Amino acid sequence: MKVVVTGSLGNISKPLTEELVQKGHSVMVISSKAERQKDIESIGAKAAIGTIEDADFLSETFKGADVVYVMETLASDSFFDQNVDVVAGITKIGNNYKQAIQQSGVKRVVHLSSIGAHTDKGTGLIAMHYNVENILKQLPNDVSIKFMRPVGFYTTMFPFIQTIKTKNVIVSNYGGDEKEPWVSPLDIAATIAEEIEKPFDGREIHYIASDEVSPNEVAKILGEAIGKPDLKWLVIPDEQFLNGLLAAGMNPQTAKGFVEINVSKFSGVMYEDYYRNRPKLMGKVKLTDFAKEFATAFSKG
Repeated sequence: MKVVVTGSLGNISKPLTEELVQKGHSVMVISSKAERQKDIESIGAKAAIGTIEDADFLSETFKGADVVYVMETLASDSFFDQNVDVVAGITKIGNNYKQAIQQSGVKRVVHLSSIGAHTDKGTGLIAMHYNVENILKQLPNDVSIKFMRPVGFYTTMFPFIQTIKTKNVIVSNYGGDEKEPWVSPLDIAATIAEEIEKPFDGREIHYIASDEVSPNEVAKILGEAIGKPDLKWLVIPDEQFLNGLLAAGMNPQTAKGFVEINVSKFSGVMYEDYYRNRPKLMGKVKLTDFAKEFATAFSKG
């Protein structure tokens, strides 16, 4: 099959591309950076250099594809850019995908969404994934779409390193002993590769998770991995957490959205549809596996 992959050589798109190439598929990877072309070609894929903010470029690149894998992303510093409306930017990219899919004639789409995308109420920044899912649902019925909803990424734990080093705690505005789902980008890539090869039929939703552990268990497992067995997960008030994000220079809209994400975890809104449609199989990468990667980063940080 001819597959178009967005996301350049990111944490999901690179292992996804590698697996698809190994399985004999013809893969075109979209990247906004020309210097990525050599790296893309080195793993056996072709490069399409352009931006997902250009609907005409996307339309031309999608032509002739059997399947397109689409995900939304902004510049890495967007969360700290005071002039960026993250939700509006992501929504615009969703509209670009819709236009490109229609114009190119692609009939099979895999979309990277998120847990919490079942609602636009009370989930903070996750509302942008709800928006894009509903934009893509406006495509004609002969376009089959698999909405992939991974849970919280292990990689979002890396920012814990700073507060562990300075305060010897993990700090957030939620916590406790209630288990919640986490996922490795490697398991996301593996699941998407599988779904690309399976039949497409209308609109489907797939949750992806690797492990289920509580915040307190996270602190214990990470603490043991970095030689701090007494590491604790400290819960602070929403306003205090928000002020910390703002003090670090985060865009106010984004900071407020992150606080709301954590509130929705505590209230259960974030996870309600996940637990109704929990994946039958968890991924291979457990938190204890990721903890080794975290320890390496901690030692270098």
